[in-house]
Amino acid sequence: MRDLAPIIVVIVFFQFVVLQQPLPDLVGLFIGVIFVVLGLTFFIFGLEMGLFPIGEAMAHAFARKGSLGWLLTFAFALGFGTTVAEPALIAVAAEAGKVAAEGGMIENNQDAQAVYANGLRFTVAFAVGLAIVIGVLRILRGWPIQNLIIGGYMLVVIMTFFAPKEIIGIAYDSGGVTTSTITVPLVTALGVGLASTIKGRNPMIDGFGLIAFASLTPMIFVMAYGMVI
Repeated sequence: MRDLAPIIVVIVFFQFVVLQQPLPDLVGLFIGVIFVVLGLTFFIFGLEMGLFPIGEAMAHAFARKGSLGWLLTFAFALGFGTTVAEPALIAVAAEAGKVAAEGGMIENNQDAQAVYANGLRFTVAFAVGLAIVIGVLRILRGWPIQNLIIGGYMLVVIMTFFAPKEIIGIAYDSGGVTTSTITVPLVTALGVGLASTIKGRNPMIDGFGLIAFASLTPMIFVMAYGMVI
């Protein structure tokens, strides 16, 4: 309730002071706020009880197993699987397919829109899976994260000059929608758990940063996807 209070204050202020209009469907809004409070509460408890512990436990187990191949396979599968399941990505991909059809980029029918949306969705998922693999290798090898991030964004800037203008905005948004409710907890837990297990690694320095890769690579791959199609 404390976290939601600023949002409620902003809405009430602009509704009554700036717009000077009563709130529509007050009962429905009140019930909706209650649902949001309950949803956020259950979600936070779920992260603390389930997602964070399982992510860290699996990272510890793979590190003890000592198999680089299985660790990287797990990292890719985790990034790919969590991204495919992201509700925000599903919504953005569907909207992108609809807009692409209306703009004449693809045929204006349901099948073409579905193919475009699924292609975009799986491209982003593959990019995130690859990003998590790179992030895990960074933790294992001790590579400085700033060099990889700077190099990646330089590539994004270069590709922006060559990618179709219709895909650039979608590519940039794809980097944001991938880091949402499902991907972030599991990927963060993987990085912190791995850095905590490996000797000589600092969880504060090496454990974080996987989300940065997960935001970066989709921009590159989606622009490439736009250039191909």
